[in-house]
Amino acid sequence: MATSSNRTTAGRTASRPVYIVDGARTPFLKARTGPGPFRPSDLAVHAGQALLGRQPFAPDALDEVILGCIMPGPEEANIARVVSLRLGCGDRVPAWTVQRNCATGMQAIDCAAQAIAGGRSNLVLAGGSEAMSHAPVLLGTDMTRWLAEWAGARAFGERARLLTRLRPAHFKPVIALLLGLTDPVVGLSMGQTAEIISRRYGITRTEMDAYAVRSHQRLAAAQAEGRLGEVVPLIDDRGEVHDHDDGVRPDSSEARLARLKPFFDREFGNVTPGNSSQITDGAAWLLLASEDAVRTHDLPVLGRLADTQWAGLDPRQMGFGPVHAAVPLLKRKRLGLDKIDYWEINEAFAGQVLACLRAFADPAYCRDELRLRSAMGEIDQERLNVDGGAIALGHPVGSSGARIVLHLLEVLKQRDARRGVAAICIGGGQGGAMLLERP
Repeated sequence: MATSSNRTTAGRTASRPVYIVDGARTPFLKARTGPGPFRPSDLAVHAGQALLGRQPFAPDALDEVILGCIMPGPEEANIARVVSLRLGCGDRVPAWTVQRNCATGMQAIDCAAQAIAGGRSNLVLAGGSEAMSHAPVLLGTDMTRWLAEWAGARAFGERARLLTRLRPAHFKPVIALLLGLTDPVVGLSMGQTAEIISRRYGITRTEMDAYAVRSHQRLAAAQAEGRLGEVVPLIDDRGEVHDHDDGVRPDSSEARLARLKPFFDREFGNVTPGNSSQITDGAAWLLLASEDAVRTHDLPVLGRLADTQWAGLDPRQMGFGPVHAAVPLLKRKRLGLDKIDYWEINEAFAGQVLACLRAFADPAYCRDELRLRSAMGEIDQERLNVDGGAIALGHPVGSSGARIVLHLLEVLKQRDARRGVAAICIGGGQGGAMLLERP
């Protein structure tokens, strides 16, 4: 397997193939009013129990557990270790947590693959989990400083004086989710970056809404036809069963979406909540194995992780990340777009995915931004996100990268296809892509 996490490692050839033998995910549950019924660790444990429970080996046979999560709770420090112990992997199985914004779950898979390819591990559980509905509401710096002074005050007079300094502004909450979805370097929210790249290609509101409707329709069809075999049900503390991605709107229509107002540029924008990914809770796991582990445990093989590529680009145009990661990956493998049977490109925003498709086909973009002699070509949208995407089922940032890899493997299996690419844009101006092949 060849992996590339930066310019210095591009083209490095590892010594051992890496196989993905199984995977599972929870339903993705849309955030509605207040925290959802599951914390990030709960989601990961539920999915992990279902996955490990059907394996021919005990959980303590794993060499590592790697979990991605952006916003673990305060009681979930190194959430991977918390989950690993709850899954019964035992004291001796090391576990660690990774983070690469929207590609966090994909990063966990890449870390596992590198460990296997390099001979350090044979069997690794890797994935991502996020409960965005549990994103913390924080105190501001002024209130934190005031509380520190209050804790240090001993005399009644000191505390009385501190009380006179309290102002309403001290109680203004800091919404961690909003800050987390805003790039701190360029000062733009992810939705604003989607507006920028959509305008670059003149993508209209009508096109965005039409794409969003199709995402819902495709997911609804996949649910009705039982094509989401990777989903395992959840049962919450009240005994309620959650067995499907509940953000899907089968009755979505362009007419309904047209009534929604732009959210990120209220005067001139086209990006609305209806053509954006949803705020969601969910977890996804994949089980990666070496050839030795496949043989020892007689494991089925879903696919081989053939290559990985990470890329950096202007944070203001971070939505082009899938293009910047997929192109060098394909060039290294000497593959054209016509050699890829199916694609999963994470749907952060409808306009963002459509802009990526335009960039692949744009000679000027490929020449100026990617240093190619000509355009890569066009991706057939009948082979892209064939069962819907994050617009319909949500984008829990820590787990989406793992979800698209897992579902792409399911698509390749169900359609008896050979090769696919999963790609994702990453807040902060990065992109990630993985090339998957069926044996």
